Amino acid sequence: MLHTSARLLRLLSLLQTRRDWSSADLAERLGVAPRTVRRDVERLRALGYPVHSAPGVAGGYRLAAGADLPPLLLDDEEAVAVAVGLRTAANGTVTGIEETSLRALAKLEQVLPARLRHRVNTLQTHTVRINREGPTVDAEVLTRVAAACRDREQLRFDYTGHDGVAACRSAEPYGLVSKGNRWYLVAWDTDRRDWRTFRADRMRLRTPNGPRFAPREPPEPDVAAWVQRRLAHEMWPVEARFLLHAPAERVAGRVSGTVEPLDGERCLLTLRGDDPHTMAVVVAFLDVDFEVLEPVELKERLRALGSRLSAV
Repeated sequence: MLHTSARLLRLLSLLQTRRDWSSADLAERLGVAPRTVRRDVERLRALGYPVHSAPGVAGGYRLAAGADLPPLLLDDEEAVAVAVGLRTAANGTVTGIEETSLRALAKLEQVLPARLRHRVNTLQTHTVRINREGPTVDAEVLTRVAAACRDREQLRFDYTGHDGVAACRSAEPYGLVSKGNRWYLVAWDTDRRDWRTFRADRMRLRTPNGPRFAPREPPEPDVAAWVQRRLAHEMWPVEARFLLHAPAERVAGRVSGTVEPLDGERCLLTLRGDDPHTMAVVVAFLDVDFEVLEPVELKERLRALGSRLSAV
């Protein structure tokens, strides 16, 4: 059994890892009786930690937000993850947090054991970072958008589209998706009555937020995958489908597209791009027999390509 001081630290660490804990769960984790948990909770309260409790069978304990930030208890892996995350944030694409991240990192490294400082410094020393070019997003924008998602409040903002024209938009925010050096808001567009994605760096939020709204079912359970497909469609608007007279394993890995096996001798190939002629060249150089399923006009492109090659 842990001594009282060590048990208090362990109890505080558990309360910080999950929102709600039952007395029985805490007692089992600590290897003590529920009455000991109650006494330890009172000790934490006496030290200034706002531990709330609810009576009854379904009751339990919760570490609430207080006036002061309590010390965080991190295990080795968590401490390394936080340190690496802070260093990444100091050089990332979210503006306004670089200096703050460096200050927090300096405080953390002061209290890291030597073995962990060595791990963090080794990773930093032997990591070469390619500077990301492109737009950055203000940290306050991300914070306000995330808060609106949490509180289910409509957002009103000026949005600059691909054509450079800004327009006032209103949306019910669902969540933020990070991809590469860009952040995307997934939201229900109240004017267009459909789900949309908005680049956070193109948003200029208006104050105050709009009214609260009842949450909707997201466009798909996997919102990140949904955003990925939408971005692909925007970047590569032309889709072509081919019936290949070759096994899927012979084609997979040789082309950047979706390969679906039909049987042991045939498969379906779906390509996306911005130029049908380029896709025609890609399929021709697979060196397999194929049929164009769609678009029909791609057949003429391939015939023209074949005539040009045969004239060489």
